[in-house]
Amino acid sequence: MNPTASGRGRDRDEAGRARNARPRDGLGRPLPHGAEGVARQPEGVVREPGETLREAQRLLDAGMPFHAHEVFEDAWKSGPGAERDLWQGLAQLAVGLTHAARGNGPGGARLLRRGADRLEGGPGRAASEPYGIDVDGLVDWARTLAALTDGAVAASDGRPVPVDPVAVSPRLLRPSV
Repeated sequence: MNPTASGRGRDRDEAGRARNARPRDGLGRPLPHGAEGVARQPEGVVREPGETLREAQRLLDAGMPFHAHEVFEDAWKSGPGAERDLWQGLAQLAVGLTHAARGNGPGGARLLRRGADRLEGGPGRAASEPYGIDVDGLVDWARTLAALTDGAVAASDGRPVPVDPVAVSPRLLRPSV
């Protein structure tokens, strides 16, 4: 570990970048050191688009949208530039669901709308065609969830109402004919 100016140790790699080895829960929230966490998604994995979609769907179905976002992030960083909007839009939907599941309805709603906008028009929609992605269904899902979660609070105590990420998990691919 590299010491900070205050003398406390920080988890850094050889180049000084933060590693943050703390365990995390299924929604990516840090847990106390030594706690049992959920296995992290490996970073920088290059996958074929179909593999990216299968892995992300598996994670979404398991209630792990934060981890699905990391799979989409790998796709946008390693894929062709023409597909950047597609993968970024999908990542924004996954992060929006993550925030909504954590009880941050307004933040989740903003990201869901941003992801829907990115997918709905331009290069994101065109790039989705060969992969069978249900852009129309995802846009409708995102806008509906955004409307439900934006400012939603419990009537009794005013705390945000988190959504169940498994119950509201989207389907990435168009239904088979």
